[in-house]
Parts: sequence; structure tokens; C-alpha cells
Amino acid sequence: MPVNLIPLRTSIITLFLLVVSLSAYSQSSNLQVVAMPGDGIYTLLRRHGLNPSEHLHKFVEINKDRFGKDNGLIVGKSYTLPDGAASVDNTEIANDNTRVATVDNKTLSNVTAGPAKVSARVIEMPLFGEKYSRVEVKSTKLQGAVYYLSSGHGGPDPGAVGKYGNHDLAEDEYAYDVTIRLARVLMEHGATVYMIVQDPENGIRDEGILKMDRNEVVYPNKPIPLNHSARLRQRTEAVNGLYLKHKGGYQRMLAIHVDSRSESQNIDVFFYHHENSKDGEQLAKNIHQTFTNKYRRYQPNRDYSGNVTQRGSLYVIKYSHPPTVFIELGNIRNVKDQRRFVIADNRQALANWIYEGLLSDYTAQ
Repeated sequence: MPVNLIPLRTSIITLFLLVVSLSAYSQSSNLQVVAMPGDGIYTLLRRHGLNPSEHLHKFVEINKDRFGKDNGLIVGKSYTLPDGAASVDNTEIANDNTRVATVDNKTLSNVTAGPAKVSARVIEMPLFGEKYSRVEVKSTKLQGAVYYLSSGHGGPDPGAVGKYGNHDLAEDEYAYDVTIRLARVLMEHGATVYMIVQDPENGIRDEGILKMDRNEVVYPNKPIPLNHSARLRQRTEAVNGLYLKHKGGYQRMLAIHVDSRSESQNIDVFFYHHENSKDGEQLAKNIHQTFTNKYRRYQPNRDYSGNVTQRGSLYVIKYSHPPTVFIELGNIRNVKDQRRFVIADNRQALANWIYEGLLSDYTAQ
């Protein structure tokens, strides 16, 4: 993808993190690399700074006896990269604050533009807000995994609204805060993450009452339409377009929402998947199992009633190409559930628990 040099005031950060594996730091012209879980040829080439459209045929030629079924990569097997592979060892910031990553003084064209500095272990992501913009890559546990994170509603549609004293709690604000916290945790462990709904002004927030606004956009920088069907179609098309770029790799989509029911109804986090998606079902079950374990540990005196259900009629589940799980975090009108949202540590716990479920799913592949 060519790097588009656009002004910072109109740019929206794309959370496309190119994590460079340790083996790529060799200066040899023909690097030997090991296929990770979820790797496809495109993913492997991009991770080491190679444009698939230019290097695919050469890669297949020099590794022709090392592929599995349907020319797939074999996890744990070594592959030789074509000439030109190198580590990302330098980052320049253009005059307009747009990121331009370079490899051996050559522009790395498949790194998505955005005002973010990239180094081997630290990423600066302004989308996360000033306090949380510095992201330390702690591990490569999720290297090779691609996630699409879409918080519910946004723009002209706040979604469900609950009353908390004299304050209004909007679904889109709290779903977004949990989602962007999850994005940060995933990046800390080497995942490639796309925030499908993005708020260019509000990063991760620690306030209890999150101010309602209408400035969210959809990747890469599209205004969110008022029409309900158009909104769903817009974000699904964004996911599906990105999915083609990573075809062959491990890809998962999460739609994160907050429910609205009777004020008296306290509900636990629950999960929907498509009835014909085995991968989506397994993903939902892995996250659900993590929540079950956490409740058993931290709230041993009460049962966890969240469940996994088929719901193929939901638009984003039905039409998104990657295996998709739709998550409802709780009832925004219930006082007990509201504590799950208005306390920042609880929002972080939700993000952390979802991450652990995602990690469990990825390592089981």
C-alpha cells in the first residue's frame, strides 16, 4: 500500500502494526525465517518488509518443496526470503507528521501511513491518547494474528443510553473505550490490529462519565452515516476489504456492544457467532471460557450466566468474511452492570479478559 502523505489534522491512525520477528534482524540478503501460527505467505512477506506483489513468485520458487496442503506454510518450518528482506531499523517523521518507515534507506511502501513512530519494541500511537500513546511491545505471542475491532454505533448514533444519577451513559462511548483498550493490549503482544470505528479526539479515557460526542469515523476516515443499514454495510465493507490483504493468515473480527434491557435485569457478558462458522464458534467459546474462569476466581460465590449463542441474522456476523464474534458487555440501564462500565479499571479488566480469550484461541490453532 503506498504511503499517503496527508496532513495530521485530517489523518486517522490506522492500527496496522508491522511486527518484525527477531530473525529478521540479520543483515544477510537471504534470511531464513520460521512460519508462525496463522502465517500465510502474504503475512510472512509483509512482516519482513517485502511487497507480496513483487516477491511472491520468487518466494514460492525458492521454497517450492517446503509447502503443505494448498501451498500453505507449515508452522515451525524455516523458509528462505528473497533478496531485499531486512529489519525495520529506522523511522522518519515527514514534515506533516505522517509516518514513513524506511528499510536500509528505502521507503517501506506496505507500512500504512499515520503519525506514529515505530521502533523494535515501542510504538507511539496518538489514537490512544497522550497518557496511553506509548505502547511497549512486550511479546510476540500474537505475531501473525490480525484483528478487526469494531465498537458499536458511533457518529450520529450513540446506541443504547442509560441514566446514571444525573448523567447519560452512551453505549458507543463505553464500547469504544473497552475496544481501544483491547487494541492496545493486542498490540503489546505483537498482533496486527485495525480499529474499524475510530475517534480522532478521544483516546483511552479514565473518567467515569464519558462525554458523548459524534466525531467517530469508520476506517480509513469515512463519516458514519445516519442510516442504520448504511452504517452496518460501511464497516463490514471496510473489514472485508482489509481481509483480502491478509488472506491466508489468521484473522478474526470482534464487534463490541453494550445491551439495553429492563433496568432491573443484571446480565453477564455474552457472545454471538454465526451458526455455520466453526472458527467463530470456537473463538466465542474460548473468550467465554476465560470469563467463566475469571468469575470463578474473583467472584466464587456467584455463577457466571454469560453464554455463547448462534445469531447468524446479525448483519456483521452474517456478512463479515473473517470469523466474527459479537460481544454484549452488559445492560447499560442496570445499576450493577453500570459499575462494569463507569469504573475505568473494570473496562480495562474486560479488555484484558477478552485478550486472554483471543490468545487462547490463537495458540490452539
